[in-house]
Amino acid sequence: MTHKTALAAIAPYITRDGSEIRELLHPDQHPVRHQSLAEAVVPPGTATLLHRHARSEEIYHVTRGHGRMTLGDEIFAIAPGDSIVIAPGTPHRVENTGDEAMHILCCCAPAYSHADTELLA
Repeated sequence: MTHKTALAAIAPYITRDGSEIRELLHPDQHPVRHQSLAEAVVPPGTATLLHRHARSEEIYHVTRGHGRMTLGDEIFAIAPGDSIVIAPGTPHRVENTGDEAMHILCCCAPAYSHADTELLA
């Protein structure tokens, strides 16, 4: 297992919520035990599906693009430099309202898994 990854060397995949993800660090492939780190890309004019995770707490950090976050009953604008905490069980989704791809670093503890993703809409 490697302690270092390079974004360009990681193949993307589509998660259950419809976002394109690159797993930067994940226990299945790296010597990290309790969390995962990924970069999500949401194209302009698209949104992820409303979903929640029963076990995982997530932290999103926007690095590029602008959008709107739905977090439980709240809806608010997000932009580069913004960080959002998503408690387990909280419905959430991201909509890209800008004209460029939105990039979000996503940290999950415990690590992301499709089985912990419940689609709500």
